[in-house]
Amino acid sequence: MKTVNQLLEGKGENVWSANPQMTVYEALEMMSEKNVGALVVLEEEKLVGIFSERDYARKVILKGKSPMDTLVGDIMSRKVTCVRRDQSIEDCMALMTDKRVRHLPVLQDNRVVGVISIGDVVKDIISEQEFIIGQLENYITGSR
Repeated sequence: MKTVNQLLEGKGENVWSANPQMTVYEALEMMSEKNVGALVVLEEEKLVGIFSERDYARKVILKGKSPMDTLVGDIMSRKVTCVRRDQSIEDCMALMTDKRVRHLPVLQDNRVVGVISIGDVVKDIISEQEFIIGQLENYITGSR
C-alpha cells in the first residue's frame, strides 16, 4: 500500500501558495502559470485556508464579484482537510470522496510540505492496478 510520502517523492514537493491579502485575480494568474487547480493559503507559513477554482466559480463569478477587487482571504475555504505523509493513498481517496474535496495539503509539524490532488491519487491507483494485472497475467500464462 503506497503512502502519501511515496507519492510526494514521485511528483515533487512543490507547494504553491497564496496569502489572504492577494486578489483573486493574482491567485488565478499563479494557478494558471503553475498549472494547478488550487493554492494553499498561508499566513506566516501557517495554513489558514485553501483557494480553488471551485471557490472562484461559486463565490466570485456566480455572485457577480470582480476578481480584481476580491481578496483570497474573503472567499477561501477555511475548513481544510489535510493528510500526513504516512497515510495511504486509499485513505486519501476515501477522504476526498467523503469530504468532496479535490486537493489535500500534506502537513508535517503543522507545516505544509506538499499538496496532492485527486488526479495524483487516481493516476497512482490506476498505475498500481495495471502493475497487479500485469503480474496476474504473467502468473496465469506462466511467463515470468
